Amino acid sequence: MSEEAVTIGWDAITEQMTRIYGTQEPKHYGTVIPYMLGGKDPLDGLSAYKADQPSPHWHIVTFGFSELYEKESEDPDYSGYGFELTFRVARKEDEEEPPMWALNLLQNMGRYVFNSGNIFAAGDYLDANGPICLGADTLLTALAFMEDPELPAVHTPNGRVEFLQMIGITEDELEAMKTWSTLSVLEAGRAALPGYITDLSRDSLLQIPAVNEAIQRGIERDGSSTGFLFVDQLAWEAGKNRLLSKTPAVLTLGAKQAPTVAKLLRGRLLKGKELTLASHDLRVVLEPGEETGCEAGEEEVRLRLDAAAAEELSRTLQPREETVRISTYKGLVIQVVKTHIKDQDGNVVSTIG
Repeated sequence: MSEEAVTIGWDAITEQMTRIYGTQEPKHYGTVIPYMLGGKDPLDGLSAYKADQPSPHWHIVTFGFSELYEKESEDPDYSGYGFELTFRVARKEDEEEPPMWALNLLQNMGRYVFNSGNIFAAGDYLDANGPICLGADTLLTALAFMEDPELPAVHTPNGRVEFLQMIGITEDELEAMKTWSTLSVLEAGRAALPGYITDLSRDSLLQIPAVNEAIQRGIERDGSSTGFLFVDQLAWEAGKNRLLSKTPAVLTLGAKQAPTVAKLLRGRLLKGKELTLASHDLRVVLEPGEETGCEAGEEEVRLRLDAAAAEELSRTLQPREETVRISTYKGLVIQVVKTHIKDQDGNVVSTIG
């Protein structure tokens, strides 16, 4: 088999970048020891191109989420995970190498996908629980994903490959995306964030009055597109009948997620849409209803809240350790517990609540 034949996936990515940058020779960073042989980097390579419009930046593309060589997966429609990531990072005029933190971050995305099996799609977001560049004085603590505007999906012999651009976002931008829509928030900030270039020094888009107003209008008009929220701290204890009384059921949430759930109650249940909270071993489906009640199984709880209960809970949940009772639903207690934020080594770096 020819060399060209066994690099068909790799060649498809290179062809797309050549279409944009012509004969420019990218800065390429390959992996010395393959991941399957014990190497620490799951992606086979990263290529960084110098771009000047709309402002100087590095346009970095990954090689490794899709099938770069021969077809191995059984899915004929998609190549590997079906995407590659791109990342546009602000570049100084005299800069000759892309920042190492950006390359490391992309490899970390590879570890996340390869280890968890979770894949990214346009409209997704990911909380980094800290600066996306470790140790940097930056407000960018999360990531959003959209289709790279210059790189439409391609159909290769190994299947379809989409190019997802990764964008550094602030904590309040992340909250806005959760309570409205990732792509809608990015569109609202398009003029203020040309090219969706990640610049560690930028301020939040919500500090711009016109952008903030557009986002608030969208939230009120549309509600939230987030129907599924993964939460680390989630537990359910069913109510118990006693001789002369009944103890209420207890739903436990982490303090970090409490304000997000509060906003989503308004953006989902009060718009007539359900919200699913999920941990590794439990799903709690919050659904609008004419009266409160619940149905509990071993792995899933369906919790109905009428408009009054949803409204009260959305106003009450705060990022602090406390017991929340709903005046209109005596059969339920929300227990908010402390959230401990940990670094990559498992050390607690901050506590919420």
